[in-house]
Amino acid sequence: MTEPAFHTIHASAVLLGSSAVLIRGPSGSGKSQLAFDLMAAGGAPPWPPARLVGDDQVVLQAANGRLLVSPAAPLAGLIEIRGLGIRRCPHEARAPVGLIIDLNADDADRMPQPESLATIINGVKIPRLPVARAADPRRLILAWLLTEAAGN
Repeated sequence: MTEPAFHTIHASAVLLGSSAVLIRGPSGSGKSQLAFDLMAAGGAPPWPPARLVGDDQVVLQAANGRLLVSPAAPLAGLIEIRGLGIRRCPHEARAPVGLIIDLNADDADRMPQPESLATIINGVKIPRLPVARAADPRRLILAWLLTEAAGN
């Protein structure tokens, strides 16, 4: 049996509770900062425990209807902290992706269209939060964790 296809992307990921938040965005958009902020908040109510999966480059793989994320091998356990440089920290070897955050997203609207709130990667549909440049992604993530969409 062959392994499902995988590919490396420029992104960060944090295990938040039982699934990972995959953080995408252009260079300099704050992916590493958001990953660190989630790790720092993790475990303090109302946040679930959080742990780094990968920073800067992560590997995505679809398996059994789930999208899995792992750190790129040379960067495992490393995170960039602006003002401190590259730092080492505990990390997860693999986690299922439960949410995608797109920083500086062009389709980030006050009342987003339903089709912008999900994306398909490697054949797996994943909830997605498009985040505007000036928005606080932590607030959107927390709102996503603590609420559910009206009409569902």
